[in-house]
Amino acid sequence: MGNERTLLLFLLPLRLACGYALLVAGLAKASAGWLTNPLLAAPDEDAFVARLLGGLGTFPPYFLRLGELNRHGPALPGPAGLTRLCPEQVAALRLQGAEVIDVRTPAAYAAGHLPGSLSITLRSVFATWLGWLVPDPGTPLVVVRDPDQDPEEIVWQARKVGHDNVAGELLGGIEAWRGTGRSVAVTVLASPGEVDPTRIVDVRQASEFASGHVPAARSIELGALATHDLPAGPLVTMCGHGERAATGASLLERRGRRDVAVMPVGPQDWADATGGQVQVGG
Repeated sequence: MGNERTLLLFLLPLRLACGYALLVAGLAKASAGWLTNPLLAAPDEDAFVARLLGGLGTFPPYFLRLGELNRHGPALPGPAGLTRLCPEQVAALRLQGAEVIDVRTPAAYAAGHLPGSLSITLRSVFATWLGWLVPDPGTPLVVVRDPDQDPEEIVWQARKVGHDNVAGELLGGIEAWRGTGRSVAVTVLASPGEVDPTRIVDVRQASEFASGHVPAARSIELGALATHDLPAGPLVTMCGHGERAATGASLLERRGRRDVAVMPVGPQDWADATGGQVQVGG
């Protein structure tokens, strides 16, 4: 016991000294951060808020309503499956204001889709873009999916952003729609070598665009594309892999544009294919 007490008396001051040294080092590092933090150099509260929000990038409007939804809690969920709807039922729902959400891959969407449908490929950020681009959670939703896409996943992601009104899915998909004689729209998938860079609309976030983009491309974030003024003539949407580009093309088609193509590759893929150079900065 005597040896243990002696060892304790020897180690305790060392532990205290080490802890104090770490505390001082941490405070010094924090002080240096405070001195160089541009937010803290703002001259007044308004400037501080402007700088803070300016560095966050854009955010979906559903963020503004989810706080209240979370405070009260969601409605009791019903079954997570999708009701099967024939083309006639889908057409009737559209006349009542329903949105058709095409969750298939960009290639499948481009090969044939319901005119006016919104392409949002099913993936981890599906809920984000659904909530962003269909801001009214009361809007009835009709889904077009591939057989291997999980209907429960679609419904649960929709519910995460308050979209509980999922009316169902188009039974038989695009072929069933086409089989009734109704029109099917197609979108061109453009390869990098055939694209005029001055006609490219890059729909990624501004920070992504600044990190590397095709020279002469326009930067218009996907969330702003539906209302942004665009020049006449053909346009080519692009992002990093093709999913947001397909969404962008569907938004433009819904505005009546019929001269829209999708380049389903990112800036570096474009550079590799064309021998061009990715531009960094705004």
